[in-house]
Amino acid sequence: MAGKIEVLNSKNFDSFISKGSVVVDFYADWCGPCKIMSPSFEKAASKVESVKFAKLNVDGNQEIARRYGVMSIPTTIVFKKGQAVDMCSGALSENEIVKMVEKNK
Repeated sequence: MAGKIEVLNSKNFDSFISKGSVVVDFYADWCGPCKIMSPSFEKAASKVESVKFAKLNVDGNQEIARRYGVMSIPTTIVFKKGQAVDMCSGALSENEIVKMVEKNK
């Protein structure tokens, strides 16, 4: 189903990113730029059907954020079969997210 954004945590992260292409928004509830990017991420998720979209709150999942070198938020990472293939820090527009996904499908 297009548009569904999975909420990830330490229990489901590895299994979720292990299959297919996945775009993960590393964010925090208190982060201003994360709040600005959230609607763009949701719109991109509703446009791109061949890729799964997910969010990971870094506050409760710092080990996963460290594993992928997330130093600032928001950070968007594209995974293919469990491997990080692209990463971008900072708030992205809907267009920028779609382009990043299309480039790494």
